[in-house]
Amino acid sequence: MSAIYDPKTFDPSTSIGRLMTMVKGALMDALEGELAPFDITAAQFVVIVNLAGGATASPSTLCRGVSYDPGAMTRMIDRLERKKLVRRVRSPQDRRKVIVELTSEGKAVYPELIAGAVRVLNRFMQGFSKSEVRQLEDLLHRMLANA
Repeated sequence: MSAIYDPKTFDPSTSIGRLMTMVKGALMDALEGELAPFDITAAQFVVIVNLAGGATASPSTLCRGVSYDPGAMTRMIDRLERKKLVRRVRSPQDRRKVIVELTSEGKAVYPELIAGAVRVLNRFMQGFSKSEVRQLEDLLHRMLANA
C-alpha cells in the first residue's frame, strides 16, 4: 500500500488530523452552548454518557475513557457531585475501591442531554445523506482500527 501523505508536499493545515481537531473543537463548542441551560459542560457530558445506562466506573477507568488526568477527573467528579448528578460509592466487591455512578437526578437529565447532543450532530450533518454519514462513521472506525 502506498503512503497517502508525503513529507515533501505535506500541508498540516489541510491534513486529516488538523481537520478532525477543528471538527472536534467546533463540536465541543456547539455542545457547550446546547448544554448551557443545564449548567453542564461538554466535558461533564462525556463523563455522564460514560456512566449512563446504570454503568458504574472507577475514576481511573473514566480517566482512560475521556483522556483526563486523575487530578482533573477528581475535580470533574467533585463538580458533578455538587450538582447531584453523580455519586461516589464504595465497590461492593472491594471496599478499597471507589466507583462513580449516576444519581437519579443524573439519570433523569440524561435524555435531555442526549437530545441536545443529537441537535448539535444533526446541525453539523446538514447537507449529508444518511449513507454519507454512515460512510464517514465507517471510515473513522477504520482509522481507529489502524491506530
